[in-house]
Amino acid sequence: MFSYQKRLQYPVNIKKKDLRMAKYLVTQYGGANGELGAALRYLNQRFSMPDNRGKALLTDIGTEELGHVEMLETMIYQLMKDATLEEIKAAGLDTHYAEHAKGLFPTDASGVPFTTTYFATTGDPLADLSEDMAAEQKARAVYENLIDLTDDPDVIGPLLWLRQREIVHYARFKELFDYYDKNKNVINTNYMSNKSIDTPSSVEVSNGMFDKLYGNLDFTNIMMRRM
Repeated sequence: MFSYQKRLQYPVNIKKKDLRMAKYLVTQYGGANGELGAALRYLNQRFSMPDNRGKALLTDIGTEELGHVEMLETMIYQLMKDATLEEIKAAGLDTHYAEHAKGLFPTDASGVPFTTTYFATTGDPLADLSEDMAAEQKARAVYENLIDLTDDPDVIGPLLWLRQREIVHYARFKELFDYYDKNKNVINTNYMSNKSIDTPSSVEVSNGMFDKLYGNLDFTNIMMRRM
């Protein structure tokens, strides 16, 4: 259950219209490295974390990413507010206007719509956390690129704050990854306990189970063919 507060995580008050910046900024809303994908990634992956520590962290960060989506939506709206049709055409947003008028829609900077193929959930805590760390670093890099594209302090301020949150999230994910990697018994006990691996025991092999399983394969010939 979510508790919604009617305020942004960081204040957004853009006074100057800039449609081209709006076109660039939308990539962090619905692009491959954007906040919408991050929120869905973490809020799905949390269920397969092996303990409450992991579930809590991904829930917290996933929820915060929804707040980042709200910030970006607000920034894009303010950058496009009161734009004329001529200005929209000049900024290359006429294709957006044809489908959505001045409404918001998650795409990347090229207008490619958001897709769930931007993120994955493997069910493996270490694999998923590796993806999460990479996602935060890529988002940080995109924010730095966006900052390079504007000189408006009302835009730069929120972007700097969002960039810093990517750094913090990366650090939290790395701490959790290192903890699970060091304490693999947490994963083995809480995550792998329900997995049944049908392999013969050493007693079964010593009593001839190996021959029953593999027949009379000539492993010498097999190895020679690989060399």
